[in-house]
Parts: sequence; C-alpha cells; structure tokens
Amino acid sequence: MCDEEILSTEENNELYEHHKIIVDKGQSLLRIDKFLCNRLEQISRNRIQNAANANCIIVNNIPVKSNYLVKPNDIISVVLPYPPNEFEILPENIPLDIVFEDNDLIVVNKPAGLVVHPAKGNFTGTLVNALLWYFKDLPVINKNTVRPGLVHRIDKDTSGLLVVAKTENAHTILSKQFFEKTTERSYWALAWGTFKEKEGTIIGNIGRSPRDRKKMAIFSDNEFGKHAVTHYKVLEEFKYTSLVECKLETGRTHQIRAHFEHIKHPLFNDKTYGGDKIVRGNNFAKYSQFVENCFEICSRQALHAKSLGFFHPTTKKWLFFDSNLPEDMKILLEKWKNYSAIN
Repeated sequence: MCDEEILSTEENNELYEHHKIIVDKGQSLLRIDKFLCNRLEQISRNRIQNAANANCIIVNNIPVKSNYLVKPNDIISVVLPYPPNEFEILPENIPLDIVFEDNDLIVVNKPAGLVVHPAKGNFTGTLVNALLWYFKDLPVINKNTVRPGLVHRIDKDTSGLLVVAKTENAHTILSKQFFEKTTERSYWALAWGTFKEKEGTIIGNIGRSPRDRKKMAIFSDNEFGKHAVTHYKVLEEFKYTSLVECKLETGRTHQIRAHFEHIKHPLFNDKTYGGDKIVRGNNFAKYSQFVENCFEICSRQALHAKSLGFFHPTTKKWLFFDSNLPEDMKILLEKWKNYSAIN
C-alpha cells in the first residue's frame, strides 16, 4: 500500500503467481469462486471472491470476477502483490501500542522504523512477527502468509494507525471497505515551503520510477501508473515549512510522498523524495545548522497516519480513531514554531 497501501488491491505494479491450475478437459461449467474453493485447501470462498474483486484471479491472461464460469483447458492463475513465502515467519515478542481491540480486530499505532511485514532484507523484527506472537493461538488469517490479518500498511518510516483483522470474516469485510473507499484516513505531514493554495487536491498517476526502482514517479499520461488522488489542507505555516493534513482517495505506494515531491513541496527529511536537504530558505550557517538539528530530531520523513475510520465488520457501527503525534514530530514542530516566531 499510501503512504498507506491497500493490500487487497491497487498499489502494486508487480504481481506474483501463487497458484496455477490448468482445468481438466472434462470439467463442466462452474463458477470460478466455487471451483477454486474446491481446489485450494484452507482458502475460503470469501477470500477467493475478494481476490477476484482485486483483479488477482487471472484466466487465460485476463482478470475475471467471481461469477466467471470455468471451462475445460482454462489456465487459471492466482496472483498476489507479494512473492510466495521463501522463509518461515516466526513470532517475536515485540511490544505493540494497541489503541483498540475486540474479538474481530485490533487497531495499532505503529512507531516509525517498524517494518509492517517481512520481505527481502527484513525477515524479522516486523509488525507481522509481533502480531503472530500477540495472536498466539487465535485463528488469524493463514499464519503461513506474510500478512496475517493485514488489510493495509504504511511505510517503515511513517508512523500511525493501522487496523488488523483477527478473523477471516473481518478481513474480508475490512478489505472490501478499503477497496470501495468507504474508510476515512488522514495523515499529518511537515512539508517544505508555504502553499499559495491553503487547500487543494493533487491528482497524478503513480507508478514505479523508470530511473529508480526504490521510488515512485508521477505520470501525466494515463497509460502509465495508477490513478491517485490526495486532498490536502494547510494547518499551520512556519516560514519555510508547513504542517498539512492529507486525506487519501486512493491507496498507492508512497502516494503522499510522491505527490508532494511532484508539486515541489517534498516532505521534511524524506530521503527518497528530496526532502533531506534545504529546499526552502537561505544557506546562512545559522539557518543551515538549525535545519540539520531538525533532521537529527526527526530522522525520517515527517509523516504520521493520524486518524482512521471504518465500519465495524460485525456490529456495522462506525468506528473512528485519532492519535497523538509521535514525540519526534512534536519536538520538530515546536522547533519550527519557535524559529518562525523570532525570524
């Protein structure tokens, strides 16, 4: 996922084949969700339908929906935006900041620096390792996957709120809400510069940069990247930086970070998108030292997933959670307030 990524759908340019089935010559017509439910052990029909909604079920190289009728000799692939496990995921006793918990889900406040799920280079010490320890004997969604219960994610160095499903039914319903954009999410970020328009919308397709595979790029041609929309509102200005609130319509990889670089307001100390140098202001020694001190205080992109709202998967009641800024961003904002007050 966005700076938040919706795991069931949109954010990935690369998909990995997890299952491949060549349909028998004598197969009678049968809905693909029912067919796969019979063929794939320990995978429910709801999960298969959710995968189909996310265009993750491919027949003869074309995505299909749940009601597709399987035919003899069809070639079916189930693809997902992460590789099949090549390593064992072990539970680890990593403290969790749990904001809310019931029988269906938990909401956690992720600290900056914690990777959400295992991947190449980060096989241990992730949120998933912590969840496996915390859940222990709960029937979490397929503990053999790299994302048990995860519906969405935020970047390693972004802090803030995440909802995690504790049951398969909760996972399906929450995933659908993120897919249908009925959730409410807001981020607070410190961006370089002051804005002519104090409220606005950034629209631009996001895809993997052809020059640097570690970052995302904005494409004006609709044939490249995926549609992405970020709404922003300036909350406070500090001479050379601004505190902004961002609300997402879509959940693309690095969405806020890439969009704000695109409009020449990279996030403060975002090393990937050019915010880790003096973007606004002068080169005088005193100011340069002030900025360096600020970089040391907040040694990552100044971005926090502040609030999260969604409908409870069982009660259907609207749940809304708000979080305090982490200490590094609090101190950072205070320093910028003091600087702008005396300069």
